[in-house]
Amino acid sequence: MGLELNEFHLGVCYYPEQWPEQNWSKDYRDMHNLGFNVIRVGEFAWSIFEPEEGNFEFDLFDRALDLAHSYGLKVILGTPTATPPAWLTYKYPEVLNVSKSGVQFQHGERRHYNYNSPVYKKMCARIVERMTKHYRHHPAVIGWQIDNELNCHIADFYSNSDHEEFREWLKDKYVSLEALNTAWGATFWNQTYNDWEQVHLTREGTCQSPNPHQRLDEIIFFSESTISFAKFQAEIIRKEAPEHWITTNGMFDHLDNHRLTRECLDFYSYDSYPNFSTIYPDSEEFPLLDRKWSWNLTKTRSVSSQFAVMEQQSGSGGWNNQMIMPSPKPGQMRLWTYQSIAHGADMLLYFRWRTAPYGTEMYWHGLNNPHGQPNRQMEEAKKIGQEMKMIGTSIIGSHYEAEVAIIRDYPNEWDGELDQWHGKLQNQSVLSWFKVLQYQHIPVDALYMNEQTTIDDLMAYNVVIYPHAAIMTENTAFLLEQYVKQGGKVIFGCRTGYKTIEGHYSTEVPPGGVSQLTGVALQDFTVIGPNEKAPTIHFGRNGYTECIAEQFVDIVTIHAESVQVLGTFSEGYFKGSPALTMNQVGNGCVYYYCSAFNYKIALQLLDEMNMVSPVEEVMEPPQQIELSIRAQVNGDRYAFLLNYSSEKQDLYLKVKRIELLSNVELDGKIQIEPFGVYVVKL
Repeated sequence: MGLELNEFHLGVCYYPEQWPEQNWSKDYRDMHNLGFNVIRVGEFAWSIFEPEEGNFEFDLFDRALDLAHSYGLKVILGTPTATPPAWLTYKYPEVLNVSKSGVQFQHGERRHYNYNSPVYKKMCARIVERMTKHYRHHPAVIGWQIDNELNCHIADFYSNSDHEEFREWLKDKYVSLEALNTAWGATFWNQTYNDWEQVHLTREGTCQSPNPHQRLDEIIFFSESTISFAKFQAEIIRKEAPEHWITTNGMFDHLDNHRLTRECLDFYSYDSYPNFSTIYPDSEEFPLLDRKWSWNLTKTRSVSSQFAVMEQQSGSGGWNNQMIMPSPKPGQMRLWTYQSIAHGADMLLYFRWRTAPYGTEMYWHGLNNPHGQPNRQMEEAKKIGQEMKMIGTSIIGSHYEAEVAIIRDYPNEWDGELDQWHGKLQNQSVLSWFKVLQYQHIPVDALYMNEQTTIDDLMAYNVVIYPHAAIMTENTAFLLEQYVKQGGKVIFGCRTGYKTIEGHYSTEVPPGGVSQLTGVALQDFTVIGPNEKAPTIHFGRNGYTECIAEQFVDIVTIHAESVQVLGTFSEGYFKGSPALTMNQVGNGCVYYYCSAFNYKIALQLLDEMNMVSPVEEVMEPPQQIELSIRAQVNGDRYAFLLNYSSEKQDLYLKVKRIELLSNVELDGKIQIEPFGVYVVKL
């Protein structure tokens, strides 16, 4: 079905069960007056819908939904399976999750269940079926959110049900213990199994480090368990309410979100809280801070080109005992709203309507304070509502426009969690590339390689960056070869192609399946030790420049005459060996960089490829401004210009353009206010 809307959906998360009923009418009226047209309800209300086992009560939400409909509000219903009620966990403790050390979780927070408990799946199926049957014809209901933030907080599961289901999953995957032992390299340290009952998920107390191949399978199993849990809910909803769409929200660990969406959902949703940047700051050169959340939105867009933001930050955040973050500064909530919209959101709901006066999230502020008096967040929301009425129909259904992609894949992400020989490199390299592209105003996509990827997916881009593809499958190598021959440019980093899909060290010389593409072969490698001086790299083209290698060094030899050496190491026992190479293949070319990427080398490569911003002929945005472009199929293109600075920023337009939010013609030097937003028709 996809996210196919004829107007922009702007709204808020609402919890009628937490507030006196006499408040509802005013709340809905205020929402309508702000320009909101959608609310999300019910995702934590299982004990309201089923206060006792088998006793279903819908009166409270019937009244809440009927009243919402009277004010013209559409409703998204959440299946309430993220928080099983106390009667359920007390009577059926086997539904609770268990830690890796064997300690059972207890009732009192959220997400304390396990996906594979037969009892829990039965109970979830029943509540989902009852809810969908009851609300399938309600005129306000348009769609369903499955659960809430799958794998948030907890992405590992070790209950008895999980151990048992893991064995069954392995039997389906490997058929025989012999094949399992081979895949896990079980002869090492005498880990060979001769009975399926001996096989478990990894457990504490075995050794300092689990079998890496077992752990990789374990993460894949966790992902498939999560997808299975969402899938049976989706099947019930599709059967009982086929006119409603289905989504789920969040982006968390150990979950193949692309497969989840493909098999279970109509579109994907993200929960955007940019002020987490105050808790987890980007400490590298030229920090992105809240602008870094654009990378999360970029990954979300890779799952659904048009998506929803089911929770957009509207106030300060944090639980009463952790995650303390400041309030958005005046203008920042609007800035973050347009950050989400610029990256492809066609529906956005704020979290939440009113701050809860009690509970763990009583400091996770919403648009309103508990007292409900006027505040600046409500004023910003009103302005956004007015702006969406002006431009919503223009941008709805448009796609984000980028000519560069950073390639990702789940096997390397999951293998890299345990394998620090390539996992540690990934975050630095991806962030460095994203940062440079942001500051050079070159929009970028994330492209996840999987069994569904085609050559057409790659050919949508002029350049793809695959920083540390330790696991390089035969199919991926083939697609990249075809892409380069047809004119594409590929950039690889060190540690490419040295592993098999099981996480084994390949018997091929790295970079393995892409050796012919790169024209180089690995001769040696080394980690840059904490007490070692990082080697300098000299570049001879486009002027004499240099940068410092970081974390790791691949020492390669050239085996193709077509390879050009663009940079060499100037220190160490590998002094003089290639650090950056370029190989011409067909109509395209392949770069191989023998270290982890940093800001300077990424900038050097952009210069090498003569890459410039797509708006270079129209405007000159300053570094503090993010550029995103959304394009319609009819050719209309819209530049979103977002000022993340607390200072005014000068923007120079070389040609006259209309700014849509103000309907003013811009020309020459103009200023964007602190945390300001311009939407310019190109």
